[in-house]
Amino acid sequence: MRFIHAADIHLDSPLHGLSAYPDAPADMLRNATRDAFTALVTNAIDEKVDFMVIAGDLYDGSWRDHNTGIFFCKEMGRLRRAGIPVYLLFGNHDAESEMTKQLQLPDNVKRFSARKAETFLIEDLKVALHGHSFKEKEVTANLVATYPQPVPGFFNIGVLHTALEGNTPHANYAPCSRAELHSKGYQYWALGHVHEYAVWKDASTIVFPGNLQGRNIRETGRRGAVMVTVEDSSDVSFERLFIDVLRWESVKVDASGCTTLTEVVQEVGRQLEALIESAPAAVPYAVRVTIIGASNAHGELFGLEAQLRNEVLGQIAAISHDRLWLEKVKVETTPSGGEANLLGRADAIADLHDLLVEAESDPEFLEMLKERLVTLVNQSPLELQELVPAFSQVRGDELPQLVQSVRSGLLAQLAKTE
Repeated sequence: MRFIHAADIHLDSPLHGLSAYPDAPADMLRNATRDAFTALVTNAIDEKVDFMVIAGDLYDGSWRDHNTGIFFCKEMGRLRRAGIPVYLLFGNHDAESEMTKQLQLPDNVKRFSARKAETFLIEDLKVALHGHSFKEKEVTANLVATYPQPVPGFFNIGVLHTALEGNTPHANYAPCSRAELHSKGYQYWALGHVHEYAVWKDASTIVFPGNLQGRNIRETGRRGAVMVTVEDSSDVSFERLFIDVLRWESVKVDASGCTTLTEVVQEVGRQLEALIESAPAAVPYAVRVTIIGASNAHGELFGLEAQLRNEVLGQIAAISHDRLWLEKVKVETTPSGGEANLLGRADAIADLHDLLVEAESDPEFLEMLKERLVTLVNQSPLELQELVPAFSQVRGDELPQLVQSVRSGLLAQLAKTE
């Protein structure tokens, strides 16, 4: 017997971090969650699985219109024609209280009740599926205690949307422990809510498949679902299905061996080319490039984020513009040798260093600076506010860190041009 376990599909949820850029793949961003789900359904049909389990957050929240529901009905209709039932549980994003619109679903879709734990039996396969959908978005009770005892002689699957012992950064909904799940007597736990893949095997097999499609730079790497194969109640194996249609990656470029912006850009190009060469041919990437290391190029990089971004875009265009998209470029370098070489100087640069160090802990100066910078930020175009990382530091309580980063770059640039 084989089944697919998926969760956290978030149909029609937007992908964040690229839409502000004119070179962004607009169609791909708009349709990524749908395209990934269609690929999942196609895989289920091609592999002739016995059924599919969706463990919460099929939807990202209430639909803007009925098109989201119509799309899901279409995909469920494909599974219905292939004779594949679907067991659907709702989580915090698509809890009963959150959904203001709904449609009748094809009869192959079995929805777990939000009132109490419910069991579905597949008699010919000797499978029992137990689940409890969320009635409210913020379910803080331990739902496992309400799940029924395992059905004797059946392969028992618990379907649950849970933070499982407070996995961060996910909200602590339906908390429970792995020990509780193992002691329940089920053979498999199909979990959702945590967007990272994880598995534990002991008395039972506990699996988070992760979300189906990464939606921002915090969700890097391959994404998808899990194919589960059951030979008997004690022989459970599984493999990951990588379904995502656009993949997010964070690329860190060590500039410690670079002395100029040109050398930094060349190193970025080499690493991006290596990423593409090592990746599956079909999947495009959205990348964040972070420049790190103690580098002699630190001063030249200071204040040139826009130029650096355009240089990186040029590298991408030359490498593989249809498979690489730039989310952001961040500069996190430090001066080569740090600031120790400034402390023994007796000139204007050393004086400026001391002045800026004092400014970092001067509350009156920081308050005056924040007042003026907030006015500047609020008057800036929205697209500029999204492109300049320092603007978020101005709005928050991060002015000392901002002054420190400016100090580092400014002094390095002045020392280099001296």
